[in-house]
Amino acid sequence: MGKKVHPYSLRIGVTVPWRSRWYAEGEKYVVNLHQDLKIKKMIHSTLNDAGIADIHIERYADQITITIFTSRPGIVIGRQGSTLDALKDKIRILLQIRGVDLKVEEIRKPEINAALIGNLVARQVKKRIPYRRCCKQAIEKAMESGVKGCKIRVSGRLNGAEIARSEIFIQGRIPLHTIRANIDYAKEACSTTYGKIGIKVWVYKGDVFADRKKLKNKKRENTLNIKEIKQEKKEGDQVKRNNVIDTAIEI
Repeated sequence: MGKKVHPYSLRIGVTVPWRSRWYAEGEKYVVNLHQDLKIKKMIHSTLNDAGIADIHIERYADQITITIFTSRPGIVIGRQGSTLDALKDKIRILLQIRGVDLKVEEIRKPEINAALIGNLVARQVKKRIPYRRCCKQAIEKAMESGVKGCKIRVSGRLNGAEIARSEIFIQGRIPLHTIRANIDYAKEACSTTYGKIGIKVWVYKGDVFADRKKLKNKKRENTLNIKEIKQEKKEGDQVKRNNVIDTAIEI
């Protein structure tokens, strides 16, 4: 069996940031981790039809900031912010803290987001739409929107078959071993009358390169540091020679 690595965790700190940003030690770490999981579960269950793609959590001393990335921000905010306020109150009760800040970020292109593609395919399969058509349409939309590759893997009792199987639909390139490749990954589960259907989505959006100006500045700094080290070495060698000459003259 091949050893599979999560495309996001492989690239953390290189091309993608952490989704939860805080620091804790010992038991506090365990408490914070379980709180993060409960918050995400609550938001997904409360806003099931809001097209939520991702949730980022930041913690400070007595403050927590939660950023919700969604394709339908109107549903998340609600009329005059009523849905958002109700969600804030629920999180305050869950965490037993007052300092809760909720932010909503809109996803402009939902057709190239892996989580939203998986959610769309899951909803269509639940409505008994043929899974092949769902996957092919989702991939075509993603490719038309400018991505370089898209892959969807569907597993389970497809079309109600007695024996479970997997099918893969792919178009373009998915370079999983290239660290600088910007690959969006998500997995979704769909409950049907004949069992659960698992859906995995990979979207390759291109390569992430470092800023050229920053690279040039780094190169300059490195060259200057090398020159300084060489100069110091020359000065040190010269001092040693002078000391040797002085001791020779004294003798």
